[in-house]
Amino acid sequence: MKKKKIWIIAIMAVAAIGLVFVVLNNKVSVSASPIALTEQGWKANFSSSLQQEAVEKGDVYITDAQNNHVETEMYIQNNGKTLEVVGITTGEYRLHIKRAALKNRFFKNLTDTEITFVVQEQLEKLSGEEQLRDYFGRLMEMYQNNQRYDGGMEETAESSDSSASQSDGAGAEGDYSTTNNQVEGVDEADLVKTDGSYIYSISESRVVISDVRNPQEMIIAAELPFTENMYPEQLFLTEDVLVVMGSRYSAYPNMTDRMPHGWTPQIGVTSVYLYDVSNPQSPQFIREFGTEGYLNGARLTNNILYFVTNVYPDYWIMEEQDEPELRPHQYDSKQGGELQPVPYDSISILPGTMEGSYSVITAMDLTAPETNEISTDGFLGGSEQLYMNEDHLYLTAPAYVPLDDEEMRDDRRMDIWFPQQANTEVFKFGLNGTAVEFIASAEITGSLLNQFSMDEYDGYFRAVTTEGIAWDLTSPSKNHLFILDKQMNQVGSVEDLAQGERIYSARFIKDKAYMVTFKETDPLFVIDVSTPSSPKVLGELKIPGFSNYLHPLDDDHLIGFGYDTKLVPVKNGEPRVVTGGMKISLFDVSDFENPLEKDTEIIGGPGTYSALQYDHKALFTHQEKNLFGFPASLYDETEKDYIGFEGEGALIYTITPDGISLAANLIEQTTDQYGDWNRAVQRILYIDEELYTVANGEIKSYGLETFEPAGTLEFDKSERSE
Repeated sequence: MKKKKIWIIAIMAVAAIGLVFVVLNNKVSVSASPIALTEQGWKANFSSSLQQEAVEKGDVYITDAQNNHVETEMYIQNNGKTLEVVGITTGEYRLHIKRAALKNRFFKNLTDTEITFVVQEQLEKLSGEEQLRDYFGRLMEMYQNNQRYDGGMEETAESSDSSASQSDGAGAEGDYSTTNNQVEGVDEADLVKTDGSYIYSISESRVVISDVRNPQEMIIAAELPFTENMYPEQLFLTEDVLVVMGSRYSAYPNMTDRMPHGWTPQIGVTSVYLYDVSNPQSPQFIREFGTEGYLNGARLTNNILYFVTNVYPDYWIMEEQDEPELRPHQYDSKQGGELQPVPYDSISILPGTMEGSYSVITAMDLTAPETNEISTDGFLGGSEQLYMNEDHLYLTAPAYVPLDDEEMRDDRRMDIWFPQQANTEVFKFGLNGTAVEFIASAEITGSLLNQFSMDEYDGYFRAVTTEGIAWDLTSPSKNHLFILDKQMNQVGSVEDLAQGERIYSARFIKDKAYMVTFKETDPLFVIDVSTPSSPKVLGELKIPGFSNYLHPLDDDHLIGFGYDTKLVPVKNGEPRVVTGGMKISLFDVSDFENPLEKDTEIIGGPGTYSALQYDHKALFTHQEKNLFGFPASLYDETEKDYIGFEGEGALIYTITPDGISLAANLIEQTTDQYGDWNRAVQRILYIDEELYTVANGEIKSYGLETFEPAGTLEFDKSERSE
């Protein structure tokens, strides 16, 4: 058992980063959630097809808690692998599947099986410890049977012991930069913030507050050091409150006496520190609080802070302890600062999922940070991507598709479930101050790339996904767009786009959707979503290279930031795609049916990269001056195809509907083949008529008209406080 336990925990750890290893030998796996809502019904996915007449013959049926047959509507979809149950009232139920229900005779020795589930009118809070222990107990049983989800039909072989919206970003708000946010009015946490007089930046284990009112003579106004086990990661700045978010490890409560050799188990915590910076030269600590788990994302809107953490409890400890604590923890310096478990009546099980992890949503109103209460809600069901506007918060989780018959029979291989092989469960929450209320959920086919794959407009949720794996020639990938209504019912879709490719970037702008896929060329799709029930592709443009990030310039133009590519011939084989330098594309989408790449800029050679290609907050913009900038590290080919490092810094471009032109090259050339991490630019911002580049160890200022250097402020090496 010990070996199995270690192996299964390893699976869960890998699942946290989107990769799962599962072996399913001689079994039919079933994907099903233990919770369903009456309005949405209940669904189970099978790896082997069911007979279409299985329901009519009584080979698939449902009983209630008293074991009475329940008359309800059940549908087996055309592929035979999905069973949907609708029109069922609240209560506890069991789905019975006889082995005769299976279409494939290869599984003739399978036993009958049952799957239990509960139907609720609305999402309910946990009743107590017993319900939580039962949930994790079912998970343990699943993994012990080598099954990814609840339910399963185990073979009893006769002679075998088989086991198994456009934001202004850093635009003109007042006279200084703001973060390049996805949604207008919703701020995103970042490494650097400014109030127009001071720059607040993370430098290793501290936050440095720099007085930049005199760009030629910048000085450090204050430093906020943190203890050895605290790592500041993100900042918010609202009115006179600075929010510092970071991760730290803390001793697991009430466990010290149980561990041998004085070893104290640790848990990861996302901590929030609040400071009064009405006088930035003398910041005053206000309060500290935090929630167990790794930070998924954070937003700030209407002066309310929201953040989501993912918690992966070691529920296998139930084998060793009689009363283990399986709830996530929280703490608040106002309440003594000790870690306390989240109350049971603040925890719910999300419908449509069966995961051994929590999504914990924490909210606080920062208008009175000294006294306002902190709201914390735990939801059983992991989360990957996060999208939020002022009214709603959306979280996504993978819904792994069971293996099909051919994969089940091949017991020589270990199946690797990539995110592209999973569907996506989307959970919608309503925001009312600090109150977060679950509204509805839905499963959509395929997986999302990032937060820009989602959007809400006029009450409709839109998302683009990739189904399958681009390099799987036997079952090519394909891409979809889905539109769902306020209750997360699908009302429209465009499916099966760009087969054999995957999505590299996406952007929703009002009633248009833009999507870039790639394998050998970069198709830019323009999709009309103005009529939610009938979205349609208006135009497609195929060009070399691909865009990692799409940014709106105006109603008729779009900017793509990504890479240039070329096809290199391969003897006796298909041409190979080789990535070149960084590429900026200016797309003219004024004629939606005929999008054009109006201008391009190729930067450096192979190896050149920018943080912008994986972090949209690295983009600097000045709308009035049409300036766009980003950190960059330049590489290029030298003799004998060797790639050499040329320098790093920042690049500023003027981009208008007429084209792209270089405004400033702030790259520092070097003969050293290794960059200086301490001086590598992380963010670019402007205040009035000055431009600033911010690195871990320094800030540099430039004139915004001439880009001539004005001053440099170097930070002393950080020393952690004890």
